[in-house]
Amino acid sequence: MNLLRRYAGKYLRLFICAIAFLSLEAGCDLMQPTVMSWVVDNGIGSRNLALVLRYGGLMLLITAVGAFAAVMRNFISSNVSQGFGADLRGDLYQKIHSLSFDQIDRFEPATLITRLTNDVTQLQNFVNGMMRIFVKAPLMCIGAIIMAMLINFRLSLIVLAVMPLIIVLIVFNTRLAFPFFRRLQGAIDRVNGVMREFLSGIRVVRAFNRSGFEQQRFNEANAGLSDIQKSAMRTMAVFSPGIALAVNLGAAAVLWAGGYRVNGGSMRVGQVMAFANYMIQILSALMMISSVFTNFVRAKASTQRIDEVMRAQSSIVKPESPVAPQCTEIAFEDVTFRYSGADEPALRSLSFRCGVGETVGVIGTTGSGKTSLVSLIPRFYDATQGTVRIGGTDIRLLDDTALREKVAVVPQKNTLFTGTIAENIRWGNPSATDEEVRRAAAAAQADEFIEDFPEGYGTVLGQGGVNLSGGQKQRISIARALVRRPEILILDDCTSAVDVITEAKIRQGLRQLQHSLICIIISQRIASVMAADRILVLSGGELMGAGSHAELLQSCPIYRDIYESQYGRGDLPGAGGDR
Repeated sequence: MNLLRRYAGKYLRLFICAIAFLSLEAGCDLMQPTVMSWVVDNGIGSRNLALVLRYGGLMLLITAVGAFAAVMRNFISSNVSQGFGADLRGDLYQKIHSLSFDQIDRFEPATLITRLTNDVTQLQNFVNGMMRIFVKAPLMCIGAIIMAMLINFRLSLIVLAVMPLIIVLIVFNTRLAFPFFRRLQGAIDRVNGVMREFLSGIRVVRAFNRSGFEQQRFNEANAGLSDIQKSAMRTMAVFSPGIALAVNLGAAAVLWAGGYRVNGGSMRVGQVMAFANYMIQILSALMMISSVFTNFVRAKASTQRIDEVMRAQSSIVKPESPVAPQCTEIAFEDVTFRYSGADEPALRSLSFRCGVGETVGVIGTTGSGKTSLVSLIPRFYDATQGTVRIGGTDIRLLDDTALREKVAVVPQKNTLFTGTIAENIRWGNPSATDEEVRRAAAAAQADEFIEDFPEGYGTVLGQGGVNLSGGQKQRISIARALVRRPEILILDDCTSAVDVITEAKIRQGLRQLQHSLICIIISQRIASVMAADRILVLSGGELMGAGSHAELLQSCPIYRDIYESQYGRGDLPGAGGDR
């Protein structure tokens, strides 16, 4: 597994130490049957109590050494496997952070969660098993065969005759089980996906009384997981008893042949007992080897799934010598953008410019490409054709991290985090002072309802801000963007849940800041954009008109239709600016 090799250097020494203690433990286990045969044949057989005590003491010493080795091996293996699991989980999480949005869109959130948790756990268990039973099993098997051969070579041929059958069973087990475990992890993805959608939309589910439908969806996904697990277990269930049967038949043959030789005087009772013990060790080792291959198959399936994410390459190629962004102007030059796998482009041959101090409104019907347009500015995606320039420089030549430090986005879907209101606002700028947090909240018209809470800015929000209304969440999201002191501010339909009067106050607060930044406002409401310096009208991803509110009312039929649908026909109030 190539994925494990990445971490070999860090944990190789500890891994070797664990294997050394494991080998010592296996050696002690292998010595016990031989010493026991000495007790029976030399001590008890000759009625020599001194020899019995001497060999008994030796067995105790060997047991103590083996126990010490087992404790050390368990201690080291637990530390290595847990450390490896933490490192792999952290690297995978960091890799997901580095992926571009089109790659994240390709991997569903549910499968990324499963790979980050369940698949990493499978690999962690595999590494732990390598230092506990995976190496010990073949050592015990080979060692027991050698010790049996040293006792009686001819009798050990029975063991060697059984081995090919067992190897064939193990190989078939491995080949048949792998596809099942690959499908099993996919079934876990589906169950997680259904649960994630249900929990995130539980209020909608109950509001529309669709609990029964969601229960059916979960039952179907759960039944699919159960069916695959049953199929995998049925396939594996054939092989373990088959291996046990083969070994037990060999053990029976050994006991029969050993008894025959004892009667003939060519073997002693203690040797037969030792041989029988080695057969038991061989049986246990082969059963462990069968389990090893089962765990290997599961780990291999998980490795491939993790490796798919680790090998994924972001479509956002970082420049070798990135340029520091100067956010003095945004320019779209004949930009066409298509989402990965989409049949039609989201934007077509789009061109416009805006500079510092300007406010640009973007309006259009649902699906017209408004959000796609602003996703190109922080370089969440790259244009399929054409060029996006920031401060006259191609955005593909800029330092992504530095650019996003200067951009604040308030998305359509407001995301708040568990914590206080102040912590959520300060999330936009961790170093913001209490006064800066309050000023940002005041500009976003959030200070009034925040101060109405008994704890004020220290009020703890539930997950996703469940104890706030939609409009309150939107205003905290705007405050979080403003406290960042951005040079480019993007408001993506972020006042849809705010009443008209409050929205007008928010626009008034933004005017006090617009002289030092570029502000882009996306909305489906005319009132949100009519005061903008320039309004872009999108339809089907194409720019259908650009100009002031008054100009578009006269020159752009689509804009006029949107206006009339919201204000009715007749006079055109507000044609000169904000209402």
